[in-house]
Amino acid sequence: QVKLVESGGGLVQAGGSLRLSCAASGRTFSSYGIGWFRQAPGKEREFVAAISWSGDRTSYADSVKGRLTISRDNAKDTVYLQMNSLKPEDTAVYYCGARFMGAGTRGVVYDYWGQGTQVTVSS
Repeated sequence: QVKLVESGGGLVQAGGSLRLSCAASGRTFSSYGIGWFRQAPGKEREFVAAISWSGDRTSYADSVKGRLTISRDNAKDTVYLQMNSLKPEDTAVYYCGARFMGAGTRGVVYDYWGQGTQVTVSS
Protein backbone atom coordinates (compact mmCIF):
# COMPACT_ATOMS: atom_id res chain seq x y z
CA GLN A 1 0.00 0.00 0.00
CA VAL A 2 1.24 3.47 -0.90
CA LYS A 3 -0.39 6.60 0.45
CA LEU A 4 0.02 9.78 -1.58
CA VAL A 5 -0.65 13.31 -0.35
CA GLU A 6 -0.56 16.28 -2.69
CA SER A 7 0.10 19.82 -1.51
CA GLY A 8 1.15 23.21 -2.81
CA GLY A 9 -1.93 24.20 -4.73
CA GLY A 10 -3.55 27.60 -4.46
CA LEU A 11 -4.66 30.73 -6.26
CA VAL A 12 -2.15 32.48 -8.52
CA GLN A 13 -2.31 35.09 -11.24
CA ALA A 14 -1.58 34.22 -14.83
CA GLY A 15 2.15 34.15 -15.41
CA GLY A 16 2.84 33.12 -11.84
CA SER A 17 4.37 29.97 -10.40
CA LEU A 18 3.51 27.19 -7.99
CA ARG A 19 5.32 24.08 -6.84
CA LEU A 20 3.20 21.04 -6.13
CA SER A 21 4.44 18.21 -3.95
CA CYS A 22 3.40 14.57 -3.89
CA ALA A 23 4.54 12.98 -0.64
CA ALA A 24 4.43 9.21 -0.32
CA SER A 25 4.37 6.82 2.60
CA GLY A 26 4.16 3.08 2.80
CA ARG A 27 6.10 0.82 0.50
CA THR A 28 9.44 1.62 -1.10
CA PHE A 29 8.79 4.89 -2.88
CA SER A 30 11.86 4.58 -5.07
CA SER A 31 10.28 1.56 -6.80
CA TYR A 32 7.34 3.59 -8.09
CA GLY A 33 6.98 5.78 -11.13
CA ILE A 34 4.88 8.87 -10.46
CA GLY A 35 2.49 10.68 -12.75
CA TRP A 36 0.71 13.99 -12.38
CA PHE A 37 -2.76 14.34 -13.83
CA ARG A 38 -5.33 17.10 -13.66
CA GLN A 39 -9.06 17.42 -13.92
CA ALA A 40 -10.90 20.63 -14.68
CA PRO A 41 -14.63 21.05 -13.98
CA GLY A 42 -16.70 19.21 -16.55
CA LYS A 43 -13.66 17.61 -18.16
CA GLU A 44 -11.98 14.24 -17.98
CA ARG A 45 -8.77 13.69 -16.06
CA GLU A 46 -5.79 14.34 -18.30
CA PHE A 47 -2.11 13.50 -18.18
CA VAL A 48 0.30 16.27 -17.23
CA ALA A 49 3.73 14.77 -16.53
CA ALA A 50 5.42 11.59 -15.36
CA ILE A 51 8.76 10.50 -13.98
CA SER A 52 10.29 7.05 -13.85
CA TRP A 53 11.07 5.27 -10.59
CA SER A 54 14.77 6.07 -11.07
CA GLY A 55 14.14 9.66 -12.08
CA ASP A 56 16.08 9.36 -15.33
CA ARG A 57 13.09 9.55 -17.62
CA THR A 58 10.36 12.15 -17.77
CA SER A 59 7.46 12.86 -20.09
CA TYR A 60 5.09 15.79 -20.49
CA ALA A 61 1.83 16.67 -22.13
CA ASP A 62 2.36 19.00 -25.08
CA SER A 63 0.28 21.67 -23.39
CA VAL A 64 2.74 22.01 -20.49
CA LYS A 65 6.13 21.42 -22.13
CA GLY A 66 8.57 24.17 -21.33
CA ARG A 67 6.46 25.47 -18.43
CA LEU A 68 6.17 22.56 -16.01
CA THR A 69 8.99 20.43 -14.65
CA ILE A 70 8.65 17.15 -12.78
CA SER A 71 11.37 15.95 -10.42
CA ARG A 72 11.76 13.59 -7.49
CA ASP A 73 13.73 13.29 -4.28
CA ASN A 74 13.69 9.66 -3.22
CA ALA A 75 15.42 10.51 0.05
CA LYS A 76 12.33 12.54 0.94
CA ASP A 77 9.80 10.21 -0.72
CA THR A 78 8.51 13.19 -2.65
CA VAL A 79 7.86 14.14 -6.25
CA TYR A 80 7.56 17.77 -7.28
CA LEU A 81 5.83 19.57 -10.10
CA GLN A 82 7.28 23.02 -10.67
CA MET A 83 4.72 25.09 -12.54
CA ASN A 84 5.86 28.31 -14.22
CA SER A 85 4.16 30.73 -16.60
CA LEU A 86 0.78 29.49 -15.45
CA LYS A 87 -2.28 30.08 -17.61
CA PRO A 88 -5.97 30.17 -16.72
CA GLU A 89 -6.40 26.92 -18.63
CA ASP A 90 -4.11 25.24 -16.09
CA THR A 91 -6.88 25.62 -13.52
CA ALA A 92 -7.79 22.15 -12.25
CA VAL A 93 -7.46 19.71 -9.42
CA TYR A 94 -4.04 18.10 -9.68
CA TYR A 95 -3.55 14.48 -8.70
CA CYS A 96 -0.47 12.32 -8.40
CA GLY A 97 -0.50 8.60 -9.07
CA ALA A 98 2.03 5.86 -8.34
CA ARG A 99 2.77 2.82 -10.47
CA PHE A 100 5.10 0.03 -9.39
CA MET A 101 8.25 -0.02 -11.52
CA GLY A 102 6.64 2.07 -14.22
CA ALA A 103 4.92 5.28 -15.23
CA GLY A 104 2.82 6.24 -18.24
CA THR A 105 0.42 8.70 -19.73
CA ARG A 106 -2.75 6.72 -19.07
CA GLY A 107 -4.33 6.98 -15.66
CA VAL A 108 -5.57 3.41 -15.66
CA VAL A 109 -2.03 2.04 -15.30
CA TYR A 110 -1.48 3.68 -11.94
CA ASP A 111 -1.99 1.68 -8.75
CA TYR A 112 -2.45 4.42 -6.16
CA TRP A 113 -3.78 7.97 -6.16
CA GLY A 114 -3.78 10.96 -3.88
CA GLN A 115 -6.79 13.13 -3.05
CA GLY A 116 -5.71 16.06 -5.19
CA THR A 117 -4.82 19.70 -4.73
CA GLN A 118 -6.65 22.62 -6.31
CA VAL A 119 -4.79 24.99 -8.61
CA THR A 120 -6.61 28.14 -9.72
CA VAL A 121 -5.05 30.57 -12.16
CA SER A 122 -6.75 33.93 -12.50
CA SER A 123 -6.52 36.03 -15.65
